[in-house]
Amino acid sequence: MGGLSYEQSGVNYDRLDGFKRACQRAAAPTATALAALGLSEPPGVRGESAYLVEGSEEFLAHVEEGLGTKNLVADAMAKLTGETGGGSSGYHSIGIDTVATIVNDLITPGALPISVAMHAAVGDDQWFADARRAEDLAAGFAEGCRRAGAVWGGGETPTLRGIVGPEAIVLAGSAIGRVRPKSARIIGDVRAGDAIIMLASTGVQTNGLTLCRAVADRLPDGYLTRMPDGRRYGDGLLDPSAIYVDFIAALQAASIRPHYAAHMTGHGWRKLMRLDRPFVYRIDTVREPPVVFRFIQKHGPVDEREAYATFNMGAGFAVYVSPADVDACLAAARRTGHEAWVGGEVTKQGERKAVEIPSLGLVYEAEALQVR
Repeated sequence: MGGLSYEQSGVNYDRLDGFKRACQRAAAPTATALAALGLSEPPGVRGESAYLVEGSEEFLAHVEEGLGTKNLVADAMAKLTGETGGGSSGYHSIGIDTVATIVNDLITPGALPISVAMHAAVGDDQWFADARRAEDLAAGFAEGCRRAGAVWGGGETPTLRGIVGPEAIVLAGSAIGRVRPKSARIIGDVRAGDAIIMLASTGVQTNGLTLCRAVADRLPDGYLTRMPDGRRYGDGLLDPSAIYVDFIAALQAASIRPHYAAHMTGHGWRKLMRLDRPFVYRIDTVREPPVVFRFIQKHGPVDEREAYATFNMGAGFAVYVSPADVDACLAAARRTGHEAWVGGEVTKQGERKAVEIPSLGLVYEAEALQVR
């Protein structure tokens, strides 16, 4: 069989990003509604991971995000084994993942979460008749909120027969947060010479699962195939995501303000150039990714370029800081239990915008990431 790509597995980011840009154009004029509330939209926020509203004393942040298809792995493992994740349904981890994908976006402008809401759409309300699964999901979502330091404020559980499959659930949610004081806002004032600090992921986290599922279809024992570390492939995919809220909070407590922050989810390492300014992000230190990624690459097969353009490959979050703040930034990561390292440096090459990974021979030019 030939090699696999994310597009071949059913996800075309060019089409998705085109719709996102159309939404941004249509949404921009609605910002005039804020004036009646004594609020305003800061410049440059559209196209970033979180939307900000400016008040007199603080910025309010809002994010809406979806889990994706990771829960289908939990469903498959439950059918294959009757147990997942130490005897649970696997949905405790899925609950944590759902919160993580929301709040890890929310913190990119320096906002700390206040309230998180769940959206759980099913094709048939019989989904909730499996009490263990439903309780695992609720407990995991609550645990994710605790790790994020946020209240679980509510949610919605629609039954969408004819839209969602009868055995499926579509998980998503939203969150509000705030940046206070306003000086703590991460504004994107990146400059040449900034260090790129990368924080470790726990595995695939929540991006690229459609491709991961396509790989399972090519394995002799599917999700039960053993990886080189002895774990089953399905278990490796279901490791819950890291939540990086405590790291950003620790930076703020230490009076360290990153110049930019990137949540390394969809689009993989291309996300390093999300900022709408022309810089070249040169990554000189590439750590060996977790076993699950090399397993995916081998059995897809998925080539190096596709892997780093799709997955986090072991780096779930990145901040760009002044060289003078590097040691303090790494110390904050250690205090909060996150493995971190200096991945590379921001450089200036005229109007060029790109991500370069010389040791892997990879270059992603500006056209590889069109989210604005």
